[in-house]
Amino acid sequence: MARAGVDALVLRPSPDYRFLGGRGGAYLVVTADVVAETGDPAALVPEGARRVGVDPEMRVRELFGLAIEADFVPASSVLAPLRLRKEPYEIAAIGRAVAAAEAVLRQARELAWFGATERAMARRLRVLMAESGCEEVLAVRVAAGEHTAVPAHVPGERVINPGDALTVSLCGRWDGYCAEVARVFAVAEPPEDFEAMYSVVPAAHAAGLSALRPAVPVTEVARAVAEVVDGSGYGRFAAAHVGRGIGLGHDEGPRPGEDTVLAAGMTFCLEPAIYVPDLFGARVADVVACTAAGPVVLGSSPHTLHVLER
Repeated sequence: MARAGVDALVLRPSPDYRFLGGRGGAYLVVTADVVAETGDPAALVPEGARRVGVDPEMRVRELFGLAIEADFVPASSVLAPLRLRKEPYEIAAIGRAVAAAEAVLRQARELAWFGATERAMARRLRVLMAESGCEEVLAVRVAAGEHTAVPAHVPGERVINPGDALTVSLCGRWDGYCAEVARVFAVAEPPEDFEAMYSVVPAAHAAGLSALRPAVPVTEVARAVAEVVDGSGYGRFAAAHVGRGIGLGHDEGPRPGEDTVLAAGMTFCLEPAIYVPDLFGARVADVVACTAAGPVVLGSSPHTLHVLER
């Protein structure tokens, strides 16, 4: 805080709040002398404080409600570098979250997909996630047929039919930590030419995984993925990004667009994708831990193109 010129942190429940040990108070205040949960943060902020770090997601109404006369700056200027490297217990917690997400994905393979809509199946997956102990469902994406070619597609009323490609992505929070897993299925049989395109995505994933090592700039992970996709001829259809950090938050550092150098303890959601407009697309996502010995995938679900039989 001293190096960043921040006199106090005032956090409401958020990933930063949980990182610093918040347990349920209205606000967590951190100063040079105090770490406390309170309903009146202004009373704990030092008199004459000039810069106060706050949760970047606070709304203007919340900021005015603090009644603190100081310049507000994002608390992430202090906390983001600290959150980059996870402790072993955090990596274990993320691993448990990944296992829970993968268990839901295994259940999804046994559901009846033929004739259902994307939205209806997304609702069923949300229920399964809640039943698995997921405390917050952050995103459920079900995309069928031509919708698999739309990045961040929102499930709609399209009916899922035999011969469709299908992308299923689950992102949620279990016991405070986030996990995401995404896999690609074929309904009854793969569409024509789909398998050739899909085979590039796991290959790109493997290349990115091999680059995810300590002392390597995170941009090298993106470069390794791009080399495989470009070499396949699908380069112009590649996703704009190949992943991001994950932990207490579902979208945190390190990010490929930054100059962060990977280090042991960082966790990364590796998610290469190809989107061929109006035809089909494919995306796989895994959470990977960067360790001194190299990358460790925190899940066990294979990348094999699974054919749904019903």
